[in-house]
Amino acid sequence: MNTTVTWVDVRDRLPRVGHPVAAAITGRYPAEAGTGRREEFWLVRTMYFTDRHHGEDGAVHRDCFVDSDGEVRFPYAPDSDGSVTHWAELPTLPGAATRLLLGEDVAPALRRAWDLG
Repeated sequence: MNTTVTWVDVRDRLPRVGHPVAAAITGRYPAEAGTGRREEFWLVRTMYFTDRHHGEDGAVHRDCFVDSDGEVRFPYAPDSDGSVTHWAELPTLPGAATRLLLGEDVAPALRRAWDLG
């Protein structure tokens, strides 16, 4: 099973609200104790995009990406400690035409996917 990923620059277009995506995040890790040096990173995380997110601190964040831990990241902001530069639609589930299944649909779809192998 193969898939092709098409990355979209966040400066060109943002994903649809509520859809899970692969998000390419760039930023800088906090400095290690005593070194004062911050290491840059660029990595891929699964997130969803929303036009409004209520943070645990009561703050309302607009047009942002949120991961499963509730971490909020914004479209490319060069001076931030972590922002999204690109996003891509997630591939469909193995042997399926959808990217998300919930509840009673999961077990039979998973069994079918294992039978494909």
